[in-house]
Amino acid sequence: MTYFPEQLMKAARSGTKDGLEKTKIAVMRKVSFLQRKDQLEEDDAGYLDVAVSEDKHPPPQLSPMPEGLTSHQVVRRHILGSIIQSERSYLESLRRILQEYHRPLMEADPRILSPRKIRPIFYRIREITQCHSMFQIALASRVAEWDSSEKIGDLFVASFSKSMVLDVYSDYVNNFTNAMALIKKACMSKPAFLEFLKKKQASSVDRITLYGLMVKPIQRFPQFILLLQDMLKNTPKGHVDRLPLQLALTELEMLAEKLNEQKRVADQIAETQQLARSVSDRLLSKQLNSEQGSLVLCETLIETVYGERGQVLKSKERKVFLFDDVLICANINVKGPPDISSLVPVGPKYTMKWSAPLQQVQVVEVGQEGSQGKDTLFQQSGVRKLHCKAILGPPRLYQELQELQHDLSVVEEVTLLVGTLQGMYQNLNTTVAQDWCLALQRLIRIKEEQIQSANKCRLRLQVPGRPDKSGRPVSFMVVLNTPNPLSKISWVNRLHLAKIALREENSPGWLYGEDEGKTMAPLWCPLLASHMPVFATKSPERKLEAALHNPVHCALLGFSAASTSLPQGYLWVAGGGEGSQGQIEIFSLNRPMPRAVKSLQVGAAVRCLEYVPEPSPSEEEDAGGHRAPSGIGANICVGSDDGRVLVYGSVDTAAQCLLTLHNPEGCPVLCLKHSARFLFAGLRNGTMMVYGRNDLWDPDSRRCVSLGSEPVRTLLVLDDSVWASCGNSVTVMDISSLTTQKFEVHPDPMVSVAHMARAGGGVWMAFSEGSSIRLFHTETLELLQEINISTRSTLLNTGQKSIRVTSLLICQGLLWVGTAQGLIITLPVPKLEGIPKITGKGMVSLNAHCGPVDFLVATTSTLSPELLKRDSVVDGPDSACGGEDRSDTSSQESLQQSGSYHSEGRGKGRGVLLQYKLRSTSGLPGRPLTALADEASDSSLESLEHSVEDGSIYELSDDPEMWVRGRPCERDGGRRDRVISAAVISGGKGFRRLKEGAAVGTRTSGEGLENILMVWQLPLTV
Repeated sequence: MTYFPEQLMKAARSGTKDGLEKTKIAVMRKVSFLQRKDQLEEDDAGYLDVAVSEDKHPPPQLSPMPEGLTSHQVVRRHILGSIIQSERSYLESLRRILQEYHRPLMEADPRILSPRKIRPIFYRIREITQCHSMFQIALASRVAEWDSSEKIGDLFVASFSKSMVLDVYSDYVNNFTNAMALIKKACMSKPAFLEFLKKKQASSVDRITLYGLMVKPIQRFPQFILLLQDMLKNTPKGHVDRLPLQLALTELEMLAEKLNEQKRVADQIAETQQLARSVSDRLLSKQLNSEQGSLVLCETLIETVYGERGQVLKSKERKVFLFDDVLICANINVKGPPDISSLVPVGPKYTMKWSAPLQQVQVVEVGQEGSQGKDTLFQQSGVRKLHCKAILGPPRLYQELQELQHDLSVVEEVTLLVGTLQGMYQNLNTTVAQDWCLALQRLIRIKEEQIQSANKCRLRLQVPGRPDKSGRPVSFMVVLNTPNPLSKISWVNRLHLAKIALREENSPGWLYGEDEGKTMAPLWCPLLASHMPVFATKSPERKLEAALHNPVHCALLGFSAASTSLPQGYLWVAGGGEGSQGQIEIFSLNRPMPRAVKSLQVGAAVRCLEYVPEPSPSEEEDAGGHRAPSGIGANICVGSDDGRVLVYGSVDTAAQCLLTLHNPEGCPVLCLKHSARFLFAGLRNGTMMVYGRNDLWDPDSRRCVSLGSEPVRTLLVLDDSVWASCGNSVTVMDISSLTTQKFEVHPDPMVSVAHMARAGGGVWMAFSEGSSIRLFHTETLELLQEINISTRSTLLNTGQKSIRVTSLLICQGLLWVGTAQGLIITLPVPKLEGIPKITGKGMVSLNAHCGPVDFLVATTSTLSPELLKRDSVVDGPDSACGGEDRSDTSSQESLQQSGSYHSEGRGKGRGVLLQYKLRSTSGLPGRPLTALADEASDSSLESLEHSVEDGSIYELSDDPEMWVRGRPCERDGGRRDRVISAAVISGGKGFRRLKEGAAVGTRTSGEGLENILMVWQLPLTV
């Protein structure tokens, strides 16, 4: 029977459900160990019940490890062993559901449940078991020949890329919430069923519940993905299994994403229906039932009510629902009997507490209370107060911060007066007075950290209430504690984006196929946050050429500002026309909308930009002994029409020109890219210049690589090679040896490669002519997919048969395509290390440019890990909530307790004693206070530590445009709790709003219009 797995795999590759049905019938005829039941269950129509005999087909068994294996081969065998073991365990769990629960319930006499109720609970379990039984047979055959073939990726592709697998898993996932509700209902109405579940759990070896078994299919594909990622990491390039593994990873990622989305939608509908049943407002209840796909976020938060002096009066769990246009807070009622909730998750019932239109809800951070309208009344803890003057916990801290800042300004004046003293005094001189200033700055630093800690898990919302008797609007403040800082960030970000989504330009913002539209998650589409002109003076002849993101972390950017602003740093936009002067405009991104902060003039038109980050220590060591001094930070390389490459410092180092590189012929530089050791410049004459690294780039190390006679229009740096386009070919050059390999990517010699974008194991290419884009494998250089963009634009009835691609970008699972007509199209691609195949129909933006899309640039930044720490200075909730003022270890040398010092009872003689530590006065009694703290005290303030001369930055600044550079984020690359902010910015002539179903229009030249930037914001990935 050894022919079976090969037959099965060959037939399965046909890819249609009909093909699989024929396969199963053919397999049944030829294979004796497959049995068909005479009668199929009515809910299983169209599927065969397959029983696999383990005697004739034993489960996979890995043979003993042979000698002489490489380290990669040994690790791959171990991972294969994990795949075998996890699949065996999974199949065992599926069979337990059928044999220990489904069958006894169906055969019970007297009946515990009717078959009509049993079938929906176990819907599609049998078919999932069948899929994995077939996979295990094929896996056993592959494992048996492992030492000779070492190939498994294609088996996953053949087994899990077919429609049957998606169909049965989709049915199961969509039914899962309903199945759990049926079990809960049966437990409450049928005591015999509850007793049956208890006995089954008690008698099992692992004491796992029915819910624990039934949730395993939902977790299966993420487990497969982790195993295949490990296998791919340990599969060297050139290995026969490498491309199949990448393709398998892509297939499983697509499958897992679809199932996750279906599970999200099913859970969301169940939550919304449960809430709608509890809403007394019939209009709102009807709205909830009709818009079940509009739930953005819901979570259980803890509402806290404070007293007059900041003490916590009460706290209670609330369920908060964020819909696309309304925010609802509900009480959580009894969750059900404990004996039932231990067997199956019991959904709570809700009672609505309040609801508010989203546009009228404001997030109010500590210190922002003063910006609210003076005519608005606030209600807090049942007591009405004007202008929110209640002494809540965090506001008390903010008031203390203002007092410290006032004291610092006074002491600075005293310092100036001390400097006018005529006599010489040991402990009254300028040195001592300056030490007082530094000590106060340290106190301010500690207080700022306490405020941030108080904010990190506290969501403060200003919510509209009913007007008072005089008709004045009344608002009340709701304080909600989130489980962790990540939750707080998510709420602030989603509230911000949901408001942007309500704007006219985002209602709707994209046009997509019907299939995608049905399951589209709210806020999943990129949201147009703003559009604005670039270049201060209107110069129609100036053309946008390039843009880049210069990421710079702001240590002082507030918690909420970091989660609502664009990715931190600066946007450089370059332009120039034929024979004209070049110009670079620099925008700050530390606000929800970009703001111009600097302009640079360049002698010739700028063609390209490249951001070079500060070299890491490992890169410095790899640079062949040329170790960059620590003073050299990030730089920006600018390629111009006169053949120069100008190297500028980052904005936080004044954006000065540090170096100019020339090429011998003065040939225009069309593209720039860098690796750890080299800077590559593509020229119009078909050559590529390579500069080695020293402090910056070494002009004397210049090497010239001739690629052909056509211009080098685009470059792409991969792990150990650089791809350079020349005409209709691409040259792959090994970075270490500079050896080249050339391959043709388009059959027409008159067409040249214009754009390249890499993700995972593939590179997408666009061309100077035509509307097709092509995907090539990074290792075998094999053509894997070709897509015609024109077919996507038919959603908009463009009236044009061919659309030329003018820009290309991959960002967070979307391939962005800019066109000569000003349209922007996005296509879904996988995010993991697999092959970035296009996996859906895509979307067309209803916001477009009037002329060609000149560039698309991604801006991403990782929020500082310090923002994610729950309490970096203040321990325990009381100190943040306004209870007794507990001084932590980091401030013991800063705060001298005098008697019992409490915030609510400052009497005369109580206060903070400013002490100092100077050589001339070191004998004075008491605990010293100075800006220079010992190691133990500074450890918890590491993120806010600055040098003495940076003391002035501790003043709270209202303008985050020109802040001082903070400490760079180190070692956060491997953090699991990273929060990534992302936005995509396009540049082109003019802005226009398209209408659904209407023709795009004839004005696509963009002549005479100003250059416009469009900024799309993406949800934070948490």
